[in-house]
Amino acid sequence: MNIEEFRNYCIAKKGVTESFPFNKDTLVFKVMGKMFALTGLEHQPAKINLKCDPERSIKLREEYDGLIYGAYHMNKTHWNTLEIEHLPIDLVTELTNHSYDLVVAKLPKKTRLELEKL
Repeated sequence: MNIEEFRNYCIAKKGVTESFPFNKDTLVFKVMGKMFALTGLEHQPAKINLKCDPERSIKLREEYDGLIYGAYHMNKTHWNTLEIEHLPIDLVTELTNHSYDLVVAKLPKKTRLELEKL
């Protein structure tokens, strides 16, 4: 998966917006105003940061050593960096969905109801 395919996958999800809140190179994806993915557009190969269950993060980092690791400048317990061009597309989409779902689950009930109506 390349970065454009990743971007298209993210923005097709319900309630997602994209922005550059940090700088002109860091693209952030939010669901109902809460971040679930980001990428530094300057990276080659393409890298993305996704939220992940802490126990699952440990297993993924062991299984995909060097391709999935603790996210730079983020809470490494809850965020992973993925080198998406070297990972199976189905894994990248699954982990993107997992990140999105983790963030949605923590939204206030009122916001989750608004998301459901979209």
